[in-house]
Amino acid sequence: MTHISANDLKTRGVAAIEASLAEHPEAIVSVRGKDRYVVMDISHYHYLRECELAAALAESRADLAAGRYVEESAEEHVARLGG
Repeated sequence: MTHISANDLKTRGVAAIEASLAEHPEAIVSVRGKDRYVVMDISHYHYLRECELAAALAESRADLAAGRYVEESAEEHVARLGG
């Protein structure tokens, strides 16, 4: 993953991001020498979101298969949560 300094962003703007993303899917933006942000192409972001949702679905299916769930009404749910 490449690094872009905040100063480079200030002077070069989006061109600095485009240059970094031409070679890597993500780039770290550092502010005063510390890594603070990550920028990426929107298609890569959508891909990562799909992976995240697929992992959550797999986890939910595993919980259902293992019996790790509770059947209850909305009122019972709120009461269980302490509301």
